[in-house]
Amino acid sequence: MIEINNRFFARLPRNVIALGLVSLFNDASSELIYPLLPMYLTGALGVSAQFVGLMEGIAESASSLLKFPAGWLSDRVGKRKGLIIAGYATATAVRPLLAIATAAWQVLGLRFTDRLGKGIRSAPRDALLADSANAGRRGQAFGFHRAMDHTGAIAGSLLSAWLFSLFAGDYHSVFLAAAIPGFIGLLILIFAVREAGRGDAATQRHGDIQSDSQSLLVAQSPRLSLALFDNNFKRYLAVLLLFTLGNSSDAFLLLRARQNGVAVVLIPILWAALHISKTVSSLVGGGLSDRFGRKRLIVSGWLVYAAIYFGFAFSTTRFQTWLLFILYGVYFGLTEGVEKALVTDLVKPALRGTAFGLYNLVIGIGALPASLVTGWMWDRFGAALALAVGAGLSLLASLFLILTIHEHKNLNE
Repeated sequence: MIEINNRFFARLPRNVIALGLVSLFNDASSELIYPLLPMYLTGALGVSAQFVGLMEGIAESASSLLKFPAGWLSDRVGKRKGLIIAGYATATAVRPLLAIATAAWQVLGLRFTDRLGKGIRSAPRDALLADSANAGRRGQAFGFHRAMDHTGAIAGSLLSAWLFSLFAGDYHSVFLAAAIPGFIGLLILIFAVREAGRGDAATQRHGDIQSDSQSLLVAQSPRLSLALFDNNFKRYLAVLLLFTLGNSSDAFLLLRARQNGVAVVLIPILWAALHISKTVSSLVGGGLSDRFGRKRLIVSGWLVYAAIYFGFAFSTTRFQTWLLFILYGVYFGLTEGVEKALVTDLVKPALRGTAFGLYNLVIGIGALPASLVTGWMWDRFGAALALAVGAGLSLLASLFLILTIHEHKNLNE
């Protein structure tokens, strides 16, 4: 077992580190493209903000909807790695094809397929992370994974800005370069990640079987059913849905930055600054949730989100835009890994893949209307109202989380 001897990441398992590296290179590949994509669509291809919202909503919803059956399947077959490889390979293969896309419908199709790859891999990967980490360090493990993900995004964004300048504003050449880091991440996944962590989960399930006859049925034949989960977990999913309805694509924030005067060549650097903030926040947030509780961290993050979106709604200058993007990273550090760690706390080990699938299914259900409505309001009433509505829904979700969710551990381990 690989050990990192510092106060944040003592005794992180091999799989956690390896999956972190996979995400680092995959996100470097993705973020070579993503910060330039809204400008490519609205500038070079001349589409509306509503089309950007439609594309991102469809892509993210398809991704999240697929995570449910993918997570369930990983529970059913007792294997995670094959699905994880399939998901990363799909995205790695399709992403560089944006280099030859010349129409908006082609970009939509490729973005859709890229996100399908994410849908296949995410729930099994998160379940493998949970399988591989000790109960008392799962917040830390998910925080580390998110930090590595954001570190890759920093590298990809900075490389995107450099290549965009090097190729004199040629979007297609930058998109083609995304193949290289994606392929490196795929190789790490194939050769460094193993199913060994699943054995830990199997041992935990054995304890469940001895103490709970229902768990025996679950372990033998996981089902695609909410009936396997208690009302507390179901309420958590409902609150997440409410928050997601106000959590539209970050592509709108990039468009807002352009409206506020940030040059296209600086957009990837702005995106990198956001991910630097995400990385630092993720390193701290996951560990804090192990000590002070998941719910407290999530509520804090959602309140930060509301404040930032109100800020974006009324921002007008480049300085305000840069400051808001940097502060926006704090929201991710307080919530991304912590929300997943809370999923792990609230369900039985044998149901982790299915639970992560449900978690992402709920996000997918909310993602499409969130981005569609934001895009429609943006074109019809302006950016300020569209962003302020997102902030208001975040405040409402924070209140419901405080009032309705009971934080406890149902791990039997």
